[in-house]
Amino acid sequence: MIADFKNFVRKNPSLLKYVRDGSMTWQKFYEMYDLYGEKEEVWASYIAPSKSETVVPQALGVTDILSWLKTADLSKVEEGINSVQRVIGVLQELGPSKATDTKPTSYKPRPLYKHFED
Repeated sequence: MIADFKNFVRKNPSLLKYVRDGSMTWQKFYEMYDLYGEKEEVWASYIAPSKSETVVPQALGVTDILSWLKTADLSKVEEGINSVQRVIGVLQELGPSKATDTKPTSYKPRPLYKHFED
């Protein structure tokens, strides 16, 4: 029965929206599926036609970008860039600093015949 419910959910991905926004839970959906099955009017309010729900984003064209640039407030864009630069600067200061010219101390191996400072 659970496998049938999983297949039903895969066929109707619009149910996921109701679970994510908190109006329904998977448990409630499963109980409805167990009681009514797939073919009932109970699902009409949860399952929308796939064509109206699916929105395909269109690629931005050059004219779209130019029209956005004309309407954009460049001072706000500059403020946003400056704030991002400040955040990056703060993160660089907090991060590991570059190693300064620290030379490792020279290593002198112990003689083989000497143990524990004999």
